[in-house]
Amino acid sequence: MTRCFYLFTYSQWLRRKCGCPERYGRVGAPINGGAIKRFAAVVFTTLWAFAAQSATLYATVAAADDETVIVALGDSLTAGYGVVANDSFTVRLEAALRDAGVSARVVNAGVSGDTTAGGLARLDWVLADAPDLVIVELGSNDGLRGLDPAEMEANLDAILSRLADKGIPAVLAGMLAPPNLGRAYGEAFQAVYPRLAKRHAVVFYPFFLDGVAAQPALNQPDGIHPNPAGVRVIVERLTPYVLRALADIEQPSQAQSR
Repeated sequence: MTRCFYLFTYSQWLRRKCGCPERYGRVGAPINGGAIKRFAAVVFTTLWAFAAQSATLYATVAAADDETVIVALGDSLTAGYGVVANDSFTVRLEAALRDAGVSARVVNAGVSGDTTAGGLARLDWVLADAPDLVIVELGSNDGLRGLDPAEMEANLDAILSRLADKGIPAVLAGMLAPPNLGRAYGEAFQAVYPRLAKRHAVVFYPFFLDGVAAQPALNQPDGIHPNPAGVRVIVERLTPYVLRALADIEQPSQAQSR
């Protein structure tokens, strides 16, 4: 009923706009040929505009379907702690990929303070975005809390296994343990990442904060989280590894299409 009312109102508006009589065929109501032409022209223009908008919407949806979805599963380093959204890791990475000719949407799945156990617990939520690639950046908070590297390895192993089961490739970003936890802890911690990368045959970026850690000019006052300049350095160094992972995705798909 509401739709009919709006259609009736719209038709009345068109008639008044064109100078058409309220009803045609009524006894004594002259038929104005010019008004009919104007009425037809307005209707045609309206329908043409609607068709153009529909075509634009279809093209937008089609482009979205072709877009590569990358999820950054991590902690405050990927969440963008302490920086504005436009300077966050995921936004900067998306821009870098676009500059490299890759149409990709980078989803920010970083949670400040998250550990490898937390990342594993919310993995199903991450997979709801149906990603084409997942960047796994977890472990820094395990190290800050002095958690057992064996447990960290088990959590990361479970995450990478789940991704493999879903056929989703990954980039594994490594981390270093705080030096105050001792040499033995640091070595055990650091050995986890290359071992998992080899086991799961994923692209491995050895240290997420490479070139940024311990550089005051690239970090916020806390000395832990990168500032906008630091984020740019991280993205610049990590982007080639992401491109390599995306290239690995393309190669099997091209082989299957032959």
